[in-house]
Amino acid sequence: MRTAYQYKLRPTAKQAIEIDRWLSMLCAQYNYLLADRFDWYERNCSPINACPLVCYIPILRDNPDYYSQKKTLPQLKKTHPWYGEIYSQVLQDIVKRVKVTFDRFLKGDSNGKRSGRPRFKCRDRYRTFTYPQIKDGCLQGNLITLPMFGIVKVILHRPIPDGFKIKTASVTKKADGYYLTLSLEDATVPTIKPDFNADSITGIDLGLKEFLTTSDGDVVSIPQHYRKSQKRLRVIQKRISRRKKGSSRRKKAIKQVAKQHKKVADKRKDFHFKTANNLLKKYDVVVHEYLNVKGLSRSMLAKSVHDAGWSSFLSILTTKAENAGLLVIAVNPSGTSQDCSSCGVKVPKKLHERTHNCPNCNISLCRDLNAAINIKNRADGHAVLKAQRLLSNSRIG
Repeated sequence: MRTAYQYKLRPTAKQAIEIDRWLSMLCAQYNYLLADRFDWYERNCSPINACPLVCYIPILRDNPDYYSQKKTLPQLKKTHPWYGEIYSQVLQDIVKRVKVTFDRFLKGDSNGKRSGRPRFKCRDRYRTFTYPQIKDGCLQGNLITLPMFGIVKVILHRPIPDGFKIKTASVTKKADGYYLTLSLEDATVPTIKPDFNADSITGIDLGLKEFLTTSDGDVVSIPQHYRKSQKRLRVIQKRISRRKKGSSRRKKAIKQVAKQHKKVADKRKDFHFKTANNLLKKYDVVVHEYLNVKGLSRSMLAKSVHDAGWSSFLSILTTKAENAGLLVIAVNPSGTSQDCSSCGVKVPKKLHERTHNCPNCNISLCRDLNAAINIKNRADGHAVLKAQRLLSNSRIG
């Protein structure tokens, strides 16, 4: 099992300056390697349907792939000696990031979906460097030893679980300081507990009026953290518009806006974790709809959808369930609000109609509760649940 823990770093003033210096150099190298890829792409690609019959053919060059760009790093340290102060694997990770970014642009990800043209990063948008490998015992108490950087103080608000090994370490600069993200791995932890209760199951319907409704009728109110902070954000954003571009006072105002947005994001994340914990303490199996959040974010409900953070919540719920050996199932969302949970008859209703009234079986209940029950019922044929129920029946027999 793989998981990640994030801690707040407390670098000294000198170490903070050094982190910023590293990020500045790594940003420049990232942009240089990306420009090298674009140079190859523009030289070697020609629009077949638009090129003239007689034209100059440039000298084609070899593709600057991952390994050829890695081989340029020793020469970089000779021509620019200050890059020798950065740990070699941190520099190599930059080459990997460029490769992944450019491959998604040309070939697409594992699902074949291509991303847009990669953009060069300005200094303020390059915030993380990573150690792809780190030695055992690098974390001693509340101090971590980063190769070629030094010993940095960490606020260890929770201990590393027993048996977990630190695989990678990333240092990130955020609006309110510096953070350390540790990637942990333990191959002995099972994905699903062999003794989980397949009958301890609930369906959840995510919404904008209420954050979620369970099939048992429990309701979690939506906090709307962003909408509640809009008044404060409006005041700070006006300061930015009134100040001269490039001035130190404008940069200060931008930092205030960034801190306010981070505060909203932290509140939302805390709410998501607590809600996921409460669900997994009560149920062994949680069923939800497979939502097209990206599509919903293009609609008129975009602000409310982003404020609710459904995608983030479902990701947290799935990760915490895997860590606990429990199960989260995604089902087809088609018709969950329209179908009757009692008799299965389709009862069309518009979005503003919040009550489900079935003329066939005369049942009347909240629209969200009806959808949650339908979501729960659609998971009955799941292979893992079937296998677990057969196993439980064989033990009883």
